[in-house]
Amino acid sequence: MPQIIPIRDLKNTGDISQLCHSTDDPVFITKNGYGDMVIMSMEVYEKSLFLHKIAQKLNEAEEQIEKGEITDAKSSLKKLRGKYGV
Repeated sequence: MPQIIPIRDLKNTGDISQLCHSTDDPVFITKNGYGDMVIMSMEVYEKSLFLHKIAQKLNEAEEQIEKGEITDAKSSLKKLRGKYGV
């Protein structure tokens, strides 16, 4: 369940830090009853960023497949062996 706290609670930095580190979900900050900010631990942020990059790479690969910009494994390995003299 998402954690939602009012902006006035940000003055309790120790409590906020503990809250962020106790969950893998972001903490939503509201201002005047409306969503204003999102905070999370560095660990959760880095994991989220990593997963986003993987998703981007997979989308790029799928686009290349759809465009026919692929080669078979034997051809790729032969090209790499020739390039690096293996």
